[in-house]
Amino acid sequence: MSSVSLFNVTKSFGTADIIKGVDLSIRDGELVVFVGPSGCGKSTLLRMISGLEEITAGEIHLGDKRVDPLPASDRDIAMVFQSYALYPHMTVAENIGFPLKMAGWSKSDLDAKTREIGDVLQLLHLFDRTPKQLSGGQRQRVAIGRALARDPKIILLDEPLSNLDAALRVDMRMELARLHRELGATMIYVTHDQVEAMTMADRIVVLRDGIVEQVGTPLDLYLQPANRFVAGFIGSPKMNFWEARSDENGRVVMPSGLAVAMGDHVAANRSLTVGARPEHLVLCDEGDAALKGTVLAVEHLGSDTFVQLHCGIGDPSQMDVNVRLAGIVRVSIGDQLALTIADQDNWHLFDGDGIRLDPPADRAA
Repeated sequence: MSSVSLFNVTKSFGTADIIKGVDLSIRDGELVVFVGPSGCGKSTLLRMISGLEEITAGEIHLGDKRVDPLPASDRDIAMVFQSYALYPHMTVAENIGFPLKMAGWSKSDLDAKTREIGDVLQLLHLFDRTPKQLSGGQRQRVAIGRALARDPKIILLDEPLSNLDAALRVDMRMELARLHRELGATMIYVTHDQVEAMTMADRIVVLRDGIVEQVGTPLDLYLQPANRFVAGFIGSPKMNFWEARSDENGRVVMPSGLAVAMGDHVAANRSLTVGARPEHLVLCDEGDAALKGTVLAVEHLGSDTFVQLHCGIGDPSQMDVNVRLAGIVRVSIGDQLALTIADQDNWHLFDGDGIRLDPPADRAA
């Protein structure tokens, strides 16, 4: 079994608590992505699983075996780092086969395994080159090949694409996803890029300040974020937020004055935050508008029209609204627009602590 389980895992450096009681279960064969802002603890958590960092408290299990007391060399885990860490004087074939050489494999077995990995990673034609003769993407594939050489139970990847240019990152994302499907290996991938997380993961773990905010599939996090932080972090362009309130009847009163009945889960006379993704805002008649504003910028991309709208109300940081309109929409800078949220299922409501207000079960279904 190549599952990973963390039980109340903590990490402290002196008086600074970095990882604050993480409970997590990763299933055999999953590709799970740790995502969050810089400094949230995702790389530290990965290093604790690998054994490169000691835990302060808690337990780590691989399958049915507790491994946190074991050194990294005894955990049967491979790790791919942000820096490729290839041996510059060795060829591609020698770099991939080096772990097997150190393990005492015979030359015939080593060569066969190295060629097998080279074939999977499409590196056979580069076997005689040294790292300085490779592109960034090719070097990264060699680093992955070296990690795969000993058939590890778990493969850990710590921001492996961060040194690549934008176009190559897209190609390598697809390459890693393909590799995961072919190998069926358990992979844990760390990134600060939520687009990488959304496009690659079976499940995403969102971290903030050493705490797991939410775990779920990309669509779970996109459609039903647990709190305002997850809602704002997942999705591109990011979700828009407005401060609102509920009236004496529990209706949500938007900045335009529009009052919308959302259900019994909204208490009367409370401060709320309303969230809506840019693609869920649609043009409407002025009397039906949840928001009104002046167009500041327009991007015509053919398949979509991106609009930045200045609403001029409430918190200055929330005055500008990002809107994604489908297709070609003929709007210009300075136009006055009225917008509403396309469907009640696309309203996201959060209480004063930023926790999601769940809709009634019949609507959620």
